[in-house]
Amino acid sequence: MNETLTIQHSHRSIRSYKTDPVSNEMLDTIIEAGHHAPSSMNAQEISVVVVRNPERKTRIAELAGGQAWIAQAPVFIAIVVDFNKTEMGVRKAGQTQVVHESMEGMLVASIDAGLVLANMMVAARSLGLGIVPIGGIRRNPQDMVDLLDLPPLTFPLVGLVIGHTDKDAPLKPRMDINTFRHEERYDASGYATAIDRYDETIMNYWKTLGRDDGITWSQNLGNNWKQVYYPKVKPVAAMQGLLNDK
Repeated sequence: MNETLTIQHSHRSIRSYKTDPVSNEMLDTIIEAGHHAPSSMNAQEISVVVVRNPERKTRIAELAGGQAWIAQAPVFIAIVVDFNKTEMGVRKAGQTQVVHESMEGMLVASIDAGLVLANMMVAARSLGLGIVPIGGIRRNPQDMVDLLDLPPLTFPLVGLVIGHTDKDAPLKPRMDINTFRHEERYDASGYATAIDRYDETIMNYWKTLGRDDGITWSQNLGNNWKQVYYPKVKPVAAMQGLLNDK
């Protein structure tokens, strides 16, 4: 495999960072990689907010549910859905923007945000840095909106921690690739067996780490997906003008 494939195949989320700063040159390179990610219809409806201030990072760590690595690492990047930017373009063209009120708009923005995130993750790891994506910025979205001074028609979708790795993390095993790859048509006939095997695999993984609190993949999903685990997302998004009702 070439270097890019090696990086992609060896993803790990790092949750232990040194205090050493990330150079401006490295950070610029990472952000430029995100800036060049594909964008549906060239809308470029994603913006990023770079946070390096220790007090702000500490506050984000609290809002995300006590994720200490956010405060520990030197850089946090918030990836923001930015229909405020596109609304200015639509208005200049003499039209009225509606897409931000639709499910399609949020789906497209989420996909494009994921592409930005992926590009920045690979770029950071190619420079020898550690990363961990942070969905927890949606836990208390109104506080994140206020902290980042986000205007209407924007929403903090996901974050990225970047820094120099202190303690590396082992590669977490994945479920059988046949539960991911389908040929010509969707086929779930092997899912039950694959899930049983993966539950066993993930428990063995926890044991190798000395984790007595580890649970199976199924139990983890059951604990979290039996509910809307970030229930403030929809009402705050609506207050931001992202109605998701079309």
